[in-house]
Amino acid sequence: MTFDLIVRGGEVVDGTGKEPVAADVAINGDRIVAVGQLADAEAGRVIDASGMVVAPGFIDVHNHSDGWLLKEPNFKCKTLQGFSTEVLMADGISYAPVDQSNWREWIHYLRPLNGLSLSDYDGWETLDDYMQRLDRHTAQNTATHVPYANVRALVNGFGSRPIDDSQAVRIRKLIEREMDAGAVGLSTGLDYIAQNFSTTDELVEACLPVAERGGFYVTHVRYKKTLLPAMEEAFEIGRRAKIPVHISHLKIHDPPSHEEVFAAIERAEAEGLEVTFDVYPYQSGSTMLNYILPYEIWEDGPLAATAKMADPVVGRRVMDAVNAYRRDLDQLRLAWVQGHDRRDQVGMTLDQIVDQSGKSAADTLLDLLIEENLGVLCVVDEGDDALVEPMLQHPRSMLGTDGIYQPGGHVHPRVFGSSGRFLGELVREKKLMSLAEAVHKMTGLPAWRFGLTGRGEIKADNYADLVVFDPLTIEGPASYDDPCQYTRGVKHLLVNGQSVVSDGDAVELKESCPGRFLKYRSG
Repeated sequence: MTFDLIVRGGEVVDGTGKEPVAADVAINGDRIVAVGQLADAEAGRVIDASGMVVAPGFIDVHNHSDGWLLKEPNFKCKTLQGFSTEVLMADGISYAPVDQSNWREWIHYLRPLNGLSLSDYDGWETLDDYMQRLDRHTAQNTATHVPYANVRALVNGFGSRPIDDSQAVRIRKLIEREMDAGAVGLSTGLDYIAQNFSTTDELVEACLPVAERGGFYVTHVRYKKTLLPAMEEAFEIGRRAKIPVHISHLKIHDPPSHEEVFAAIERAEAEGLEVTFDVYPYQSGSTMLNYILPYEIWEDGPLAATAKMADPVVGRRVMDAVNAYRRDLDQLRLAWVQGHDRRDQVGMTLDQIVDQSGKSAADTLLDLLIEENLGVLCVVDEGDDALVEPMLQHPRSMLGTDGIYQPGGHVHPRVFGSSGRFLGELVREKKLMSLAEAVHKMTGLPAWRFGLTGRGEIKADNYADLVVFDPLTIEGPASYDDPCQYTRGVKHLLVNGQSVVSDGDAVELKESCPGRFLKYRSG
């Protein structure tokens, strides 16, 4: 018997949660064709996995890779972590759908969160337009949500005007179009632009065409509202729309306690609601500095926001918003700026930048945002990383990096180190859970939740997305002080049978890229 490739001699952790078994994995083309003892089989190529774990390729269910994947064929900070698939367009905000009147608004707004500049735009409008540009042009597979803010902005602009009946019909048709193109569900980020003005009733109605197609509701809840009320709104939407709910990057923010958060999930499940969530293995967060601005700034869109910030009345309201934010300025660290003049401040806390300026906090932050044309990213100190451990252990949780990549920045270490920290420090050293359970949270569980047919499990006829890593050495050395360090210990990564990491190095991909656009529940 001869195969194209055999991964030989490893411990197979198959993604189901079952304990490891010694087995070989044979591949023909893009498919796994046999799993077992294949000592007598021959192959055109053999990967020696002795002493290694062989697992399904990891699936990152929450990230901000949308633009970078269009620019970098092999997105090393993720493939060297073992991620074979990225689920894009999280938090209800992304580069599609757009139209010729607002694409510049979105690229401008997303610059501190993602990778594209105005010069990168080449005419796409729909989700399918964008995803086809990634299909077979990147190392990794991609799937997508329907980002609600983009849909709402197409119909109603960026302001607070209520959605009228005819607009609700247009929103429904747009969501139907994008779901029929293969999206997994509807994503919202209710603290972010356009969708922050959405009512609960509006979101229930937006979820109906998703529910009709068997999709689900993925939400960055209204964290500014405080966590438990924000979760309850998400559960209400799920119950009324009869749709599963997945909460993005769910962590405690004292208060409430872990027990209170878990009790809320249990109550929702007892009422028949299907609930899951993702979390990354760090307590601190990261987002755009403009996150803390009062919502009125966005009424006329991102391109008009900078001029609004020069208004003294708005300046006073910015200070009110800063005071209402759950963290002090000494807990926000400048991670990246778009321009060059303030590069020397990257790594400083906002409190230090205010002291250096000699101005008020409001004036300093407004100056920073105006000078950088909104292009400012921060890392937010939210406490001891141990606080996230119970979230990772919860049976409904799965891993999502929420990774934000900015070359030259002092970014959050999660974009480089999530899988390594999870499997190394937390699983191997702290023994938060078994290796099999940890792998399940990165493979089989997200493949089920996000409808990635033929992925997330090592078995015959599934696609050959495989990661080979050393369980004794895998680690995420990226830290808050030195965040741009690649995960160590991933030896090989195959995507649809093609190597994108080989012997611990990212493979340079020029013409033949294996990543595919994965449509919801479609083989």
